[in-house]
Amino acid sequence: MSALPKRSEIPVEDRWKLEDLFADRQAWDKEYQEVKQLVGRMKDYQGKLQDAYSIKACFELEDDISLLAERLYVYANMKHHEDMGDPTYQGLSEKAKKLSVEIGEQLSFIAPEILALSEEQLKELIANPDLSNYKHTLEELLREKPHVLSQTEEALLAQVGNISQAPSTIFGMLNNADLKFPKVKNDKGEEVELSHGRYIQFLESRNREVRQNAFKAMYETYRNNKNTLAATLNANVTKNIFYSKVRKYPSALEMSLSGDNIPKEVYTNLIDTIHKYLPLLHRYIGLRKQLLGLDELHMYDLFVPLVEEVDMEITYDEAVKTVKEGVKPLGDAYLNVLQQGFDEGWIDVYENEGKRSGAYSWGAYGTHPYVLLNHKDNLNSMFTLAHEMGHAMHSYLSDENQTYRNAQYTIFLAEVASTLNEALLMDYLLKKTTDPKEKMYLLTYYADQFRTTVFRQTMFAEFEKIIHEKAESGEALTPQELSEIYYELNVKYHGKDMTVDQDIEMEWARIPHFYTSFYVYKYATGFSAATSFSKQILEEGEPAVERYLGFLKSGGSDYSIDILKKAGVDMSTPKPIEEAMSVFEEIIGEMEKTVAQLKG
Repeated sequence: MSALPKRSEIPVEDRWKLEDLFADRQAWDKEYQEVKQLVGRMKDYQGKLQDAYSIKACFELEDDISLLAERLYVYANMKHHEDMGDPTYQGLSEKAKKLSVEIGEQLSFIAPEILALSEEQLKELIANPDLSNYKHTLEELLREKPHVLSQTEEALLAQVGNISQAPSTIFGMLNNADLKFPKVKNDKGEEVELSHGRYIQFLESRNREVRQNAFKAMYETYRNNKNTLAATLNANVTKNIFYSKVRKYPSALEMSLSGDNIPKEVYTNLIDTIHKYLPLLHRYIGLRKQLLGLDELHMYDLFVPLVEEVDMEITYDEAVKTVKEGVKPLGDAYLNVLQQGFDEGWIDVYENEGKRSGAYSWGAYGTHPYVLLNHKDNLNSMFTLAHEMGHAMHSYLSDENQTYRNAQYTIFLAEVASTLNEALLMDYLLKKTTDPKEKMYLLTYYADQFRTTVFRQTMFAEFEKIIHEKAESGEALTPQELSEIYYELNVKYHGKDMTVDQDIEMEWARIPHFYTSFYVYKYATGFSAATSFSKQILEEGEPAVERYLGFLKSGGSDYSIDILKKAGVDMSTPKPIEEAMSVFEEIIGEMEKTVAQLKG
């Protein structure tokens, strides 16, 4: 295995151009000093936010400070990510973090001061043409007003903040540091210590005994700690209920959805609609059982690949070319900007010594977005490229068409553009391939995305809803109760072709997302919205493309649900989920046909 190249050995054309953000360190230092001075001017507004003139001037200064701070933070961290071992940029990254905290403290008076105004005064400010750039911000403040308490109470809640982190912190420590997993035999018969990272590798093993032993060992470990883990999850649920009552929300679920102004129906619709389509998941599970040639399909058989890894060697240049072909349905305007991204230093392509792992899209308003990759010549890396460029294009078009304050889109919308690119790329690859084995590999890859991103995350979302409702009605969440609820959901979701092992009842104990409550549904809605968009684009063409580009240009200028609605995806109805399910049904149909071809 050859050593990784040093940063300096990576060709310039394969590196991102961070000089588009700052020419050099001196330019960064100069802007840092500028921000420090601007922050000092903020105190001039404290205690004076009573009229449109003062509020406008304060918001403008806040925007200037936030934008410059964002540029400093993004640059320092991206330089740090080029080589995490370089002490210069470790230091710069720390300096930028401290500045962000300091700015947060200095700006914290703005919202409470404006919220101290009466509802009438706030409505007048929203209607004031001088504040038209800040209309959405003021509408948000007005919407939150009923849930904001007096200054004394807010100060008290802020102090409780650290205590409220306890359930999550304790779970993290227990799950990542204190839980000790036993040794299990790997494919070679060697005794290896089980870990979170190795668990999925074991479940992907062709050797069924390896899979089964890892599965049993994993849940046995959690079962031995079930009382502590149930108490921790219970504490988290109690915390959510406490905050929802104090802030006068009807339920913990509605409090969680309030941040993005998402109606409760979006959440309940997702669960109800997925229930209707469970027979499709059951059909896929039946197919999986048949393809693996098993008399009984167990929970530990869900991750083993259905077809041998197809050797698809795809260089970066080929990946770029294929991604461009894949997203062609989005039209020339989209493709031209995408080409700019490939040509003009948006992307940091290859791994080098010390470089941050994984992939992301990031950037600061006023400069093009950036994408960090660690490209390997395989199918996964090509999908990662399509995914991250989807994010980058969303950011670019939002920034080009919105003011700084309105450009930032919410997490609820964030995964739509990235997943849509993957869906179009998949459609293109499936239409192009002539090799049944390659086709089966692609179909399985896609079907498993539906299983894990839509069905599994919806099951998690339903579990969270049930346990919060039980606690809200005064019921105790004992380890037995949690396990029973979780086991029943698994039986319901996986159907009669699945032998639902009793051990799976302990899976609730190892899901970190349950400590970021009511979050996972966004994976399922984002995936469904993207699949719905891709279906409309491929079937309708131009009108659907126009609506979709309108979505990309909207940033965060309106509420997420309304931005999607204008673009033709109404998440308050079952339709987008139904459209996604029709795509899933086509995939299963294609898989069944391809099985016949492979056998023939």
